[in-house]
Amino acid sequence: MAKHIEFNRSLKDLNGADLATRIQEDEIRLKKLEFAHAISPLENPMSIRSLRKDLARLKTEVRKRELAK
Repeated sequence: MAKHIEFNRSLKDLNGADLATRIQEDEIRLKKLEFAHAISPLENPMSIRSLRKDLARLKTEVRKRELAK
């Protein structure tokens, strides 16, 4: 739980361009992980879930900033 709180706090320091870049990088990393998992099982398949949740947190932060304007 503390990891998620620290992750959300670190998002506050990023500007809009950095968030967009981070989202793109994470989406690419997620596709690569899912592809690798389809070919041969990953050592830790929960990493896909945690990456997906982090990506959702990033998108939520972007949306929150859009609504605050």
